[in-house]
Amino acid sequence: MTADVSTNHVDARDPLTIHFLGNILTFRARYADTGRNFTVIEVTTAPGAGAPPHTQTDQEAFLVLDGQYEISVGGNVTLCGPGDFVHVPPGQLHLFRNNAPTNSKMLLINFPGDLHEEFFKAVGERLEFGSTTFPEMAAPDIPRIIEVAARFGIVIPPPPIH
Repeated sequence: MTADVSTNHVDARDPLTIHFLGNILTFRARYADTGRNFTVIEVTTAPGAGAPPHTQTDQEAFLVLDGQYEISVGGNVTLCGPGDFVHVPPGQLHLFRNNAPTNSKMLLINFPGDLHEEFFKAVGERLEFGSTTFPEMAAPDIPRIIEVAARFGIVIPPPPIH
């Protein structure tokens, strides 16, 4: 018996690459391309860069392709290299950081994908599709990022007081 499998080819009608906090995010499958189910983003992260601790209402998964990431989920820190996969359930505090001396790369998958896609479009700097060159990095506007994140179900808690 043969299963009827339909496939969707994603074209570059509206390609999207964004720089945000030392990460170049190239959208390989956007929310609209997947029947409004998920997004797949290729992420290139500069050494020492990553994402701050945050929670979100959607699910997220990381598949490391190259380099090395430190990924923390619910306080459990894991050093991840090529082939390592990490799933983040909704509401779980998590972060990632490239702790390699060179750029690292991973796939980032969000279920559903609309919240993160719209968040990145709202706060990131749009680049030429497929760009791999980091723009000059300026200090981020943290209060604005926190405010915009909240509109998309992402909560960035204040840093601990020492």
